[in-house]
Amino acid sequence: MTADPVSPFSRHSLGRFFRRFWDDLRSLTTSSPARFAVLVFASLILLFTLLLWQPAATASGTRPPFADALFTAVSTICVTGLTTVNMGTFWSPLGQVIIFIGVNVGAMGVLTLASILGLIISKRLGLRAKLIAAGDTNPMRAHGGPVNEGQTVRLGEVGVLLRTVALSTLVIEAILAVLLYPSILIAGMDPLTALWEAPYFAAMSFTNTGFTPTENGLEPFATDYFFLTVMMAGVFLGSIGFPVIYTLWRHYWRFRLWSLHAKLTMITTVLLFVLGAGAFLALEYDNPATFGSMNAWDTVFQSFFLSAMTRSGGFAVIDVGELNGSSLIVGSMLMFVGGGSASTAGGIKVTTLAVLALAVWSEAKGRQSVQAFGRRIPSDVQRVALSVVAWGATIVALSTIVISHITKSPVEDVLFDVISGFATVGLSTGLTQSLPDPAVYVMALTMFMGRIGTVTLAAAVAATSRSQLYSLPVERPIVG
Repeated sequence: MTADPVSPFSRHSLGRFFRRFWDDLRSLTTSSPARFAVLVFASLILLFTLLLWQPAATASGTRPPFADALFTAVSTICVTGLTTVNMGTFWSPLGQVIIFIGVNVGAMGVLTLASILGLIISKRLGLRAKLIAAGDTNPMRAHGGPVNEGQTVRLGEVGVLLRTVALSTLVIEAILAVLLYPSILIAGMDPLTALWEAPYFAAMSFTNTGFTPTENGLEPFATDYFFLTVMMAGVFLGSIGFPVIYTLWRHYWRFRLWSLHAKLTMITTVLLFVLGAGAFLALEYDNPATFGSMNAWDTVFQSFFLSAMTRSGGFAVIDVGELNGSSLIVGSMLMFVGGGSASTAGGIKVTTLAVLALAVWSEAKGRQSVQAFGRRIPSDVQRVALSVVAWGATIVALSTIVISHITKSPVEDVLFDVISGFATVGLSTGLTQSLPDPAVYVMALTMFMGRIGTVTLAAAVAATSRSQLYSLPVERPIVG
């Protein structure tokens, strides 16, 4: 018997192809880590779309519509929480497990996840990849210009940060699950079902996703304030961001030793939480469809719960579609801001809002530089903050126009759901479940662009970074 003369050549060609592919992939992790991050996220969405598109993933045992599988995969990996189907009844136990895994993978964040995979592929993090990984702490790490080391994790600590991300996710979700388990039993669930639903709710709260494994959502726990408080705590921990968790773990409550990023994140988060609750309390206390039928204590608590969930949590006890138009506007504003950088939350991020607010305050006071807590914030950070807001507003505006044109729905409902998708919140007026397929794809793209981040998207699109060795003449246009 003679050997096939084509086989050795084929094996050689195949081996050379894989070696070249592997080398190109390793090169991509260091030469363009932002593009690699986007590629990783897109690949994960494709993978989970195919998994959820299988008949075994649905409760009916039939293949789901591709639009629903794609939208759920995007919402899962982007930890958004919006859905076109009933999560408690449409998906089978296998489908729920796939979604649970996808949510935790997506919660690591696009940059952190890309850094971990890049470390596996290239066996080490190159300098540029470390800069991008540190960009989870400060978006300026994806750009040139001076960066204050006090605002971010140093390059030598990137590995510690990555470990902190994984360990904190597992530990926090485990603690939340233990705390939630008794409430699920009290709600009437059998112990075995509660063993599944407790970690599911824990993961969905910490990752700020908002999916629920029950048909009626949080309705069985509407009056269980311990359960709702634990859920709020999980959302808060997920929304402040891994760098802040890292800082709190190192320095506890010694505020003086916190980084500027941690200080701005915590202060702005608490301020928006309180102001949001006050706004909802004032606007909804007489609405019989929401808080009007509740007593004073219930109204106050539910106002704080709604404020926390509009920041990025995505859970709801009341029917969001029954909120007054003024409350929908407040909710849209809170959702657009979102949570902290390098967190499971979305939006433009609280530090972006804080930097812009400090810049406005410094301009009003006539100061030459923007300062906070004895530190000067460089002008390039301010430019990035403005860019993030501009890109975010543009994405929201375009998506709102397109979906409004497709559906002919009230623009306030479309705007609320679009911002919820962009900021990966998951609250809905009820519009998302009735979207036609073209609008579903537009909303999925909005969620994807919102999750990967405007700074990351801009860095991925930019082909090169060129240095300008000359300065042009100055001329001041009239603004304002």
